[in-house]
Amino acid sequence: MVRTVGLVLHPERDSVPAIDTIMDWARRRDVTVLGLPDEVDRIACGAVAVSPQELAQRASLLVSLGGDGTMLRTMRLGAGRATPVLGVNLGRLGFLPEIDVDGLPTALSAIDNHHYSVESRLAVRTILPDGREVTAFNDIALCRVPGDGQAAVAIRVEEHAFVRYAADAVIVATPTGSTAYSFSCGGPIVSPTVRAVLVVAAAAHSSFNRAMVLSADETLALDVLPRSGRLAVEIDGRVDGYVGPGDRLAVAALADAARVVRLGHTTFYERARRKLQVRGSLEVDGADGAGLLPYGTMKQC
Repeated sequence: MVRTVGLVLHPERDSVPAIDTIMDWARRRDVTVLGLPDEVDRIACGAVAVSPQELAQRASLLVSLGGDGTMLRTMRLGAGRATPVLGVNLGRLGFLPEIDVDGLPTALSAIDNHHYSVESRLAVRTILPDGREVTAFNDIALCRVPGDGQAAVAIRVEEHAFVRYAADAVIVATPTGSTAYSFSCGGPIVSPTVRAVLVVAAAAHSSFNRAMVLSADETLALDVLPRSGRLAVEIDGRVDGYVGPGDRLAVAALADAARVVRLGHTTFYERARRKLQVRGSLEVDGADGAGLLPYGTMKQC
């Protein structure tokens, strides 16, 4: 049974209707609701303000109220724990959240009755030159800093040199991140059930511009080459540090780093098709205009 819920809020979007629903549900079931001090003080919602560490330790369910960025932040907060994360989308179409605000009462009832599943998500982790350990659920990207030159990065797999990229950025993405920055650079869509890591170059300045798909069990290192400029290290889209020529980042995959609540309303492929505007060939006949048969139909052979 859920006894303690931890809330993580979008910094700007209106989360009051969703919070009111959660607080009403919690009062009826004697459930404690926790939140981060700067967030719950801003909303004045009645949740107990605790530190990020205490919220992650005490919560038996984490609820993300926002979009994909808030969902990623919630997953990082609970990284390495078995605590499930329920994503509630506020505003624009989110890829990771499971439901909109209107679906929250039904979702909470389903959680009460254990009518849900959890989807494990892989993360990638590295240690920055200053000794800080960072974890990403979408991607770790080494990005050129305007005016400082290109990203020149050598890729080593299992301690063997493979390729040197000269690019605007070099991205190490999870299956979750395959539909984010990696996708925009031509990388493949990868099911979240696959235990793999992607390496993708953005705007590669060389003849080799292909993405790599590695096993999550293989060791991976990124060496910043002497001809590289200073590079920003982006963790799930936010700059967390910098590297320069001579630096090496060893990247490790973390299986089952987070658990996402799924209620069975949609599939990964339905969400990907809708958000990424996936379309088929116009040469395909007998389809619904998007290159695919309508959902729920099957052509008999």
